[in-house]
Amino acid sequence: MARRSLLEQVRRNAVALISLVVAITSLTYNTWRNEHTEFNRNQRQSSFDILARLGELQELTFLNHYDCNFSIRGNVRSGWVLVQTIEDLTMVLQEFPATSIDNLQGVWAANWEALHYESAAACQDRDDARRARGREAADAITTAIDAVRRDVLAVLRSLD
Repeated sequence: MARRSLLEQVRRNAVALISLVVAITSLTYNTWRNEHTEFNRNQRQSSFDILARLGELQELTFLNHYDCNFSIRGNVRSGWVLVQTIEDLTMVLQEFPATSIDNLQGVWAANWEALHYESAAACQDRDDARRARGREAADAITTAIDAVRRDVLAVLRSLD
């Protein structure tokens, strides 16, 4: 008797039960999708910020070495701020190889002083040896920047 009344209740409320299952399933999927979308948004935003900072660092390197122009981007020491900001932003990126940012920091630490001049006149009047040291430093920094850029672009490509 109890079994028969239970089956009757299920039959009578089948639409309500199906609606409940659909609502719970939809809510679960919607929550998962929102979390996934937010994760991707954070990955993209951090990636774009990193790419912008890498561009600023490369511009700073080029302006100081090739153009002897310190008025646009400022002193080469400001590159430390960019390198550290890039490092902080890479912490947000999932599956980002820490070796490329560690390499950028090491290359910057080893080479930034070769780009530092007291004045634009001192930069323009540098001897061939100093010019060659600066070119090597700029090339090393550019190579390290390109490696980080490639890794950031790989993260962007991996997002759905």
